[in-house]
Amino acid sequence: MRVYKAKTVDDYIASSPKPAQPKLSELRALIRSTVPKTEEKIAWGVPFYRYHGALGGYATFTNHVSFGFTEILDLSKEERNELAEKGYKVGKKTIQIQFDQSIPADIIKRILKTRVAKNESAAKAKLARKARGEKP
Repeated sequence: MRVYKAKTVDDYIASSPKPAQPKLSELRALIRSTVPKTEEKIAWGVPFYRYHGALGGYATFTNHVSFGFTEILDLSKEERNELAEKGYKVGKKTIQIQFDQSIPADIIKRILKTRVAKNESAAKAKLARKARGEKP
C-alpha cells in the first residue's frame, strides 16, 4: 500500500496508479449505489465507509485493489469459496481484485447488504437499551 495522506476519496483515486483508478471508481460507485446513505471518508489513509457502524474500505497496491471488511464481519466460508472459484485471492476479511479482473459486484453487494442489516439491527438495539435507561 502506498503512503499517501489523501484528504478525500477523490484525491485518493486521482493519486492512485492509472490501472487502479477505474477499479477504485467502480468500487466507490458500487458501495454508494448499494448503500446510498453511507458515510464516505478517509480512514487509516484509505477510503472507508460507514452506515450505522463500519462497513469496510479499499486500498490500491502494485498489481491489485484490495476490498476489505471490518473486524466484525468476516467473509463466510461460502463467500470465500465462491470468490476463490472465480479466481479472486481472498482472506478472512479481504478480496484482492487484480487490475485485469472484473469486480465481483453481485457478491460485494450481497455482503454489504448483510452488513447494513446487522448494523441497523445493532443500532436499533442500542436505541432500545438507551430508551430503557440501560447503558449501551
